[in-house]
Amino acid sequence: MTSPNLWNLDSFHRRIESVASGDTIHAMFWNGVAARGERVLMRQKDFGIWRGWTWRECGAIVRELTMGLAALGVRPGDCVSVLSNTRVEWVWCDLAVLSAGAVSNGIYPTDAPDQVRFLCEDSTTTVLVVEDEEQLDKALSVRASLPALQHIVLIDATGLADFNDPMVLTLDELRQRGAALDAAQPGEFDRRLNARQPDDLAILIYTSGTTGRPKGAMHSHRGLLTVLKGQNEFLPQDESDERMCFLPLCHVAERVTGLYASLYTGTKMNFVENPDTVPENVREIAPTVFGGVPRLWEKFYSAVTIAVKEAGPVQQRLYAWAVGVGHQVVDRVQAGKPIGPWLKLKYRLAGIASLDNVRRFIGIHRCRFLVTGAAPIAPDLIRWYLALGIPMLECWGQTETAGISTAMTPQAIRLGSIGRACAYNDVRIDPASGEILVRGPNVFMGYLNQPEKTAETLPADGWLRTGDVGLVEADGFFRITDRMKDIIITAGGKNVTPSEWENELKFSPYVTDAVVIGDRRPYLTAIVMIEQENVEKYAQDHDVPFSNYTSLTRAPEVHQLIDAEIARVNAKFARVEQIKKFYLLETQLSAEDEELTPTMKLKRKLVQEKYAPQIEAMYRP
Repeated sequence: MTSPNLWNLDSFHRRIESVASGDTIHAMFWNGVAARGERVLMRQKDFGIWRGWTWRECGAIVRELTMGLAALGVRPGDCVSVLSNTRVEWVWCDLAVLSAGAVSNGIYPTDAPDQVRFLCEDSTTTVLVVEDEEQLDKALSVRASLPALQHIVLIDATGLADFNDPMVLTLDELRQRGAALDAAQPGEFDRRLNARQPDDLAILIYTSGTTGRPKGAMHSHRGLLTVLKGQNEFLPQDESDERMCFLPLCHVAERVTGLYASLYTGTKMNFVENPDTVPENVREIAPTVFGGVPRLWEKFYSAVTIAVKEAGPVQQRLYAWAVGVGHQVVDRVQAGKPIGPWLKLKYRLAGIASLDNVRRFIGIHRCRFLVTGAAPIAPDLIRWYLALGIPMLECWGQTETAGISTAMTPQAIRLGSIGRACAYNDVRIDPASGEILVRGPNVFMGYLNQPEKTAETLPADGWLRTGDVGLVEADGFFRITDRMKDIIITAGGKNVTPSEWENELKFSPYVTDAVVIGDRRPYLTAIVMIEQENVEKYAQDHDVPFSNYTSLTRAPEVHQLIDAEIARVNAKFARVEQIKKFYLLETQLSAEDEELTPTMKLKRKLVQEKYAPQIEAMYRP
């Protein structure tokens, strides 16, 4: 898809003149401090007030924390873990760990104590940074089984004024120790900065562990910098850009393509209050570049859909007409046809009539582009955002590839595709299995302490076996059909890729997620998780009685609502690929529940195991 009529392609020219160079992640940061001094690096909203920190202020804090870690006895190569939500202190600690010559590891704040224990044990964590009292309790409950753990650093000591433990100190106390050591040994800081080389291990990013225990993917400074430099060639950013920080910093998307890319380009980072305030915060921040996961884009679309339903008939007709005009433009561009003056005029009027307001309602009215990744997304959802006049670019990569391996560009968007291979890595399809393979300097160093898993995933030929099945078109565009382990073979021998059907259903404002069942079964069924807020609104508008979430999912009217949504999706598929029965999850799930990944995706294998009785019931005569 190529068109200067939908958006300004001039804004995508390379902006390499403003980047921060360096051969390690921390060297890149310190070069940025020297070059950008008084420019604002990050902002965070606390108690309703935005507070900003300049590059120089962040540098002073990171230096104190770096020396504080040195004062605690952290040596080059040691591992320091951070157990916290996404916040400015997470970034400071991460940069301090790297500046001290250590290895930085993140732990999801939703992880249970036993998971925290395993990750600290596997990584041989010597210092654990925790966010607050809740996370401190987890650390204290497992520390007896972690002989390598020497210190626990507490970011937020609210409610712990009388707490005293020789192993625990606050972040402020760590800074004070660092300042004292810096004054006593002024040459130690520079020595620490030079302790690691580009090919040394920089960070660990643990996989979710849905098919076994979590695996610590090891990434070098060189591999990370390869992605940052290459990414800025097709998703250029600079110091005039702003982004929103809200995804878990333990995840490769926020850590590498978000945080480290911002440090490289000088993009201002805005940290949300908490994950629940994202819709409000995005309207305040109005980012110019915005990366998210499909669940977020689905929620924005659902919010607009529900808002339109509640609007008056005139607004509803204007919205329908405006989006229709946007789709006409998208369709012509996708077909490579010119956009005539009459359609251009109609599209401008569509913006005035409705689309401008939709963009402002979401908070994306300043965005130069949107990026989606980390999970499959319905092509029709991308098409809707394109109709709004903002390029949504689908990217694909994995923890093991340090982020993006293939990407769309604004100059070439193809719905249903994940784009072409990025210049810094090679991507191909295994002719025997259809598996997507990746090779390049961005590919990880292996799994920590798991040589057999490493050899299985990254054999001697250097081609990473991604586990994704796909195909490549003649002009280099890749498509993913499914995960190898998720492909369903029905009792009749039909191969079914469930993700395509699931993505179509998630386009509904009343559905959050779904898992298709049917391997070696006579027909397909589905486990469905409803979108609570929208379904509750539907129930209230239609006088459907309910007392709690469970009663809502059991209401016959809600089953009829979801049945209609499933029928809509079934109409797009062949009979053998259609869902015959479904079950609505009766428990409201959050990131703390084992059925969901930290990025709010249902874990297919676990769902099938945990809800086996409900699944079997759908196959009884």
